Amino acid sequence: MPKRDKQKIRPKDVNQLAHFLGELSTREPITENVSVLSSSLSEYMSIMGRKGGKIGGKRRMKTMTKEERRKVAVKAAKARWKKSK
Repeated sequence: MPKRDKQKIRPKDVNQLAHFLGELSTREPITENVSVLSSSLSEYMSIMGRKGGKIGGKRRMKTMTKEERRKVAVKAAKARWKKSK
């Protein structure tokens, strides 16, 4: 993100303010040469842990082993029975 200029004092006169805002909105943006490769973007997104959005429960169950599914089910059952006491 480009650094902001020091806060310029906005003119009080309406015509001068219009000129100031016109110049401000039409000046060339400061662009930095940022090249992003798809592999580096993929690594970044995987680090963030949200690439492709959240994984749904059905897909999660397909990718889990039988033992992992069993552990999740036991944990859920314990949580349900704990609430009723």
